[in-house]
Amino acid sequence: MIETLLVANRGEIACRVFRTCRELGIATVAVYADPDEGALHTREADTAVRLPGAAPADTYLRGDLIVKAALAAGADAVHPGYGFLSENADFAREVIGAGLTWVGPPPEAVEAMASKTRAKELMGIAPLAADAVTEDDLPVLVKAAAGGGGRGMRVVRELGALRDELAAARAEALSAFGDGEVFVEPYVEGGRHVEVQILADAHGTVWALGTRDCSLQRRHQKVVEEAPAPGLGPELTSRLEEMAVRAARATDYRGAGTVEFLVVGDRAHFLEMNTRLQVEHPVTEAVFGVDLVALQIAVAEGGALPPAPPAPRGHAVEARLYAEDPSRSWAPQAGRLHTLSFPAARPGDGAAEPRPWTRIDAGYGEGDRIGVHYDAMIAKVVVWAPTRREAVRRLAGDLARGTIHGPVTNRRLLVRSLRHPEFAAARMDTGFFDRHLPALTAAEDGEELAALAAALADAAARRADGGAAGTTARHGGWRNLPSQPQVKRYRGRDAEHEVRYRVTRRGTQAEGFPGVRVRQAAPDAVRLEVDGVEREFRVTVHEGDLIHVDTPTSAHTLTRLSRFPDPTAQREPGSLLAPMPGTVVRVAEGLAPGTAVTAGQPLVWLEAMKMEHRITAPASGTLTALHAAPGRQVEVGALLAVVHAAAQEEHTS
Repeated sequence: MIETLLVANRGEIACRVFRTCRELGIATVAVYADPDEGALHTREADTAVRLPGAAPADTYLRGDLIVKAALAAGADAVHPGYGFLSENADFAREVIGAGLTWVGPPPEAVEAMASKTRAKELMGIAPLAADAVTEDDLPVLVKAAAGGGGRGMRVVRELGALRDELAAARAEALSAFGDGEVFVEPYVEGGRHVEVQILADAHGTVWALGTRDCSLQRRHQKVVEEAPAPGLGPELTSRLEEMAVRAARATDYRGAGTVEFLVVGDRAHFLEMNTRLQVEHPVTEAVFGVDLVALQIAVAEGGALPPAPPAPRGHAVEARLYAEDPSRSWAPQAGRLHTLSFPAARPGDGAAEPRPWTRIDAGYGEGDRIGVHYDAMIAKVVVWAPTRREAVRRLAGDLARGTIHGPVTNRRLLVRSLRHPEFAAARMDTGFFDRHLPALTAAEDGEELAALAAALADAAARRADGGAAGTTARHGGWRNLPSQPQVKRYRGRDAEHEVRYRVTRRGTQAEGFPGVRVRQAAPDAVRLEVDGVEREFRVTVHEGDLIHVDTPTSAHTLTRLSRFPDPTAQREPGSLLAPMPGTVVRVAEGLAPGTAVTAGQPLVWLEAMKMEHRITAPASGTLTALHAAPGRQVEVGALLAVVHAAAQEEHTS
């Protein structure tokens, strides 16, 4: 029987396992790298052990250190979570060899299926040979043989790009999983990503726990998942479940796993088997009323599953909240998470008809700093309801009404995606974001009003600090002398806003805002009447100049700007700045000052949050400065290079 369990992982999945362990009466141990000191998962555990260093290769990918930590903390079992070493057979053997219980499949099953190339061979599917790919094979998909989560994955549409994409995929896979093996397979356009959750014990029972649709993906990483997969006929569903069970029996599988398919029409193509728990497992738990982590532990202890799983009911949808900017090539964001709250979860209360409920699985807490070393997922928001329509609508509403103050997130994209007609009608496929991203990331209306609210709240705060207690925007600060308007400047998502207002006998009046009346202004809330409709703007100031403005229908992040910018802070045209903190991993071959470059040409590769990001030339011209070098750590806004555009050169000459 397991008494103390160590999770060889971090973030949301570690917190998730610890929650189940508490319910089972099992003591918990966390491991943490230096950037995770004091992180939420270390606070959730009973005991925490440090893994010195920051890079995954030095910490969460060091199986020997994790086993040593387990023994030192008195753990008798190890749960791998997902990512990192969760699909590493050698790590499983290390755990078992140390006399610890491995809460996962047998190493032989991991070995057979964790490598996607060997899994395909087991299922009778041969991958393409990279050196034999021709124009007729395009497009193709380059994939990491180990791990998942979209790391080490590239779509190649031009034969000339294959070599570079293979190199980039190998580097990314090595960083994420400690294994640089990649392979090539045909890329099928317009398919749906559908998977089957399985659970098997050591007594011959294999459960197929229905289907999940995970088609909404960015960079081949899932963003929205739901169960059951909508629109699949009973015959196709049965066929998918049978294939999943067959894959499990072929490897004498034990524990939780997922078999993934690409579905086009009524045809299903086997993709891979993940020999671990998936990020999206909560939607299956919600529909079947089970705790997959508790069942994993029971199977690891030798327990037997009932002959059949519980009957499914209702529908569940999950959205992954990431610290990233979808409008800027999904660039990961870093910084302090000041506020993270959603409408309170309302689980079923035993009524004859179960009521919808919301569940939050978070990897960060309020006050935590989101860094650049690991995955950018902040939390998962999961909703169950009797029908898909109810679940989707509730999830969109919960996300929209949530309060998130800190780095830029994909919250707006999630809400708009869930409310998109194509998703509502269950007509989505893996190309959803390719088709709709511009509309889904378009600037939100009302940022100018948010800037006005920020200015009025700031003025109210200054009056309060000055001792004018009890004053309001209607009366406070009025003078019987003509004066210049007050001027405030803010930078929003895509533009800068200048706000001008006066405090008069008739109250505060905003200039340049026709149809807007200021009803009331306080340091934390402003009420504006816009074309006869009164709305409240909640204003929160963090870290001096960072301002968050929330309304019942929108959220805005603004930065207070000086009226007199520092001229030394200006950058010359063509400056390439780091869009996020990270590490320079590559510089284009032969790149040096004086080199001619073309618009869109990749010049520098940054790695942040386990993903590679290309910095490209903004225009054709000449590279005049290069400050990036492999291995260099850079902060957001750091100058990497300067490209003097050809048009500038002609103008200068």
